[in-house]
Amino acid sequence: MKVSVVVPVYNEEGNLPELLPRLLKVLDASGNAYEILFVDDGSRDRSLGVLKEWARRHPDRIRVLELSHNFGQHQAILAAFHDVTGDVVVTLDADLQNPPEEIPKLLAKVGEGYDVVGGVRRGRQDSAFRRLASAVVNRVTVAITRMRLTDFGCMLRAYARPVVDEINDCDEASTFIPALAQSFARRPTEIDVEHAPRQAGRSAYSLYRLIRLNFDLMTGFSLVPLQAFGLFGSLVALGGIAFGLFLLVRRLIVGAEVEGVFTLFAILFTLLGVAMAGLGIVGEYVGRIYQQVRGRPRFRVRRVYGLRAETPRPEPARPVEVSSR
Repeated sequence: MKVSVVVPVYNEEGNLPELLPRLLKVLDASGNAYEILFVDDGSRDRSLGVLKEWARRHPDRIRVLELSHNFGQHQAILAAFHDVTGDVVVTLDADLQNPPEEIPKLLAKVGEGYDVVGGVRRGRQDSAFRRLASAVVNRVTVAITRMRLTDFGCMLRAYARPVVDEINDCDEASTFIPALAQSFARRPTEIDVEHAPRQAGRSAYSLYRLIRLNFDLMTGFSLVPLQAFGLFGSLVALGGIAFGLFLLVRRLIVGAEVEGVFTLFAILFTLLGVAMAGLGIVGEYVGRIYQQVRGRPRFRVRRVYGLRAETPRPEPARPVEVSSR
């Protein structure tokens, strides 16, 4: 089988010189035909220059896609998915925290007939905060989406070509590739993979981006947040009605009480907080609809270097429905 390795790159100048020799060594030893697709996602350091030099030295193995600006990790991977030619596609981060030496484990599982093979990071070398945040995101996402994914944040994964084709057929403005692939997989599995400390640079996922990722997962693959909030709102409304009746009966029996003003303020602030949280959840879904109907490209390939550089494959045009009225 032919293997396509997809590596999104964003400000990884310090890790790239070590990545390529290790990656080439692993793929050469596998005995499979292969190609490596690097996607420069608008890097602001010298990452693109390093990738172009690699493409010049290995024009028969390495293809570099230069995106016009920073679209995000998953959009960069989608750009490569539209361009791969392999029977199996492996995604790998450029930070070397998931060692390239783990790729043969994924390919062995694909050879056993699995169409999606996910990595589960064991012995994570991240900070305690990142491990805690990742654990919270994983558990919340599993509870909401009901997807059987252990480690949503691990991008060391292998996908059979039919799954990649189905992902390419999707027209979502924002998405999360591991979860999307899981929804298309007929026979998915997971395996433990090693995890190493970051040697250079820093992660592009800040606390804010982790929160955004969690919202994308929740709103992109489930209606549970809306349903849960609707149920919670109904319970709060019933509680408010019951408490109102209680205050009415108490007023008839005891009389007017000035102290009750503070209780009403507390109830008012609680209800306002619930209403604002609900608006935020609804806003997330409305925002996704807004992004979708704008029809802006999910990625834009500016230039291609190395393998098949003369035949770049732009993203297919997204269909626009026009009303006949």
